[in-house]
Amino acid sequence: MEIKITKTTSPKAKPADESKLGFGKIFTDHMFLMNYDEGQGWHDARIVPYGPIPMEPSSMCLHYGQADFEGLKAYRTESGRIQLFRPEQNMARMNVSNDRLCIPQIDEKFCVEAIKKLVEVDADWVPHQYGTSLYIRPFIFAIDPMLGVHPAKHLIFCIMCSPVGAYYAAGLAPVKIYVEQNYVRAVTGGTGFTKAAANYAISLKAQEEADKAGYEQVLWLDGVHRKYIEEVGAMNVFFVLDGEVITPSLDRKSILGGITRKSCLEILRHKGYKVTERDLEIDELIKAYDEGKFDEAFGTGTAAVISPIGELKYGDKIMTLNNGEIGPVSQMLYDTLTGIQWGKTEDTFGWTVPVIG
Repeated sequence: MEIKITKTTSPKAKPADESKLGFGKIFTDHMFLMNYDEGQGWHDARIVPYGPIPMEPSSMCLHYGQADFEGLKAYRTESGRIQLFRPEQNMARMNVSNDRLCIPQIDEKFCVEAIKKLVEVDADWVPHQYGTSLYIRPFIFAIDPMLGVHPAKHLIFCIMCSPVGAYYAAGLAPVKIYVEQNYVRAVTGGTGFTKAAANYAISLKAQEEADKAGYEQVLWLDGVHRKYIEEVGAMNVFFVLDGEVITPSLDRKSILGGITRKSCLEILRHKGYKVTERDLEIDELIKAYDEGKFDEAFGTGTAAVISPIGELKYGDKIMTLNNGEIGPVSQMLYDTLTGIQWGKTEDTFGWTVPVIG
């Protein structure tokens, strides 16, 4: 499919100070759009000036939440090369979400090419400062103008981009995590393993209460037994217990299979760490903490890359980890991943995809 390009005649001013980009607040000059109509399939691929997308008030996505998304980044290296990190994994995962939400499958290779073309068109928006990047948000939503609960026959696939700094204002400083006991994010058979838009709306109430208590993120427990650790609101989660790196298994289909999570597992195993994917009870963490065997914890995700955890609160139990400082495993993973992403470290895994340079 050909991608038609219409460039803006009114380009926006680029951010003057890349140290103040924030996250997801500024958007580039262009976006990619592609339509789906039953009987015609995905068609009319185009890059157009960034702007509003007209929709009927009756559009099904607004009423029934048939929408999903992905998140990845483009990085500018010191040599001026612009590259992506494992974009094919994001598009493959998007099709997993699509299948669960009855959204038509996308051509993964074509959509990677669409991402590359959009980044190429908006290449001047990829920031230069180390630690910054161009966040890329592909998403799909149903636009059938009718009220009726059934799979959509008309949808839009959009990709938009945003130059970003660190996800957390404090950068790599350890975050405080609140273990949620009252609300449930996902259950086996649900949509927890997908990037369904509604998953994030479901998490907002718990996040609001965590904020009030002075905590940056929520750690979710499983929705049935309320004892197995699942994931943090915006990240997968890892724990180092007595030298063993443990992360919750994906087997129950209630946890998102993160691209950064997968990359961390591959790096850890490549470097010879003892790594286990399994069910992990919150009581096991408490026992390890009381015995002095809870070495460190960290979250992983595209937005923050690695987010060390300095404190966990479960009920009245407050666990301070590694003296509130980043641990050695977290630091190694952060250095390795960002080194590959920003071109400071040789990519021996073959994960980067060049766009320019």
